[in-house]
Amino acid sequence: MTSSATFSALPTARRGVFRAARATRRPLRVCANIATDVAPELRSLEVMRKFSEQYAQRTGTYFCMDLSVTAVVIKGLAEHKDELGAPLCPCRHYDDKAAEAEQGFWNCPCVPMRERKECHCMLFLTPEDDFRGEEQKISLDQLVEMTKDM
Repeated sequence: MTSSATFSALPTARRGVFRAARATRRPLRVCANIATDVAPELRSLEVMRKFSEQYAQRTGTYFCMDLSVTAVVIKGLAEHKDELGAPLCPCRHYDDKAAEAEQGFWNCPCVPMRERKECHCMLFLTPEDDFRGEEQKISLDQLVEMTKDM
């Protein structure tokens, strides 16, 4: 049985659940646009930078007025992507990071962000947030400079 046949065999109510799940977790395609002149050790940082910019623009959210907060969070996401294979939220404590990354609840964008636009890390802030800046973009050079001593 093909996947489309399996899907169409489900009761209509169940198909709606699957459609809703797919609609809330649309992947952003950023990897294909990474410049080849980016140093290998900076590629994950660049991927997460582009993801963050695109997600902020798509959701109408903004980076923190203190861009060093944004830089630290993006760097943490990139490190987790390298270590765990998923951009696990770097602003939380986990007893088992690998298990949390596998479960997916705290992978960026996390469930609270997708459902209620609540970003614990202050990476994506709504227009009403007092700490919201005006930026939806940050350069790779800014990220490197702001996180060089980490």
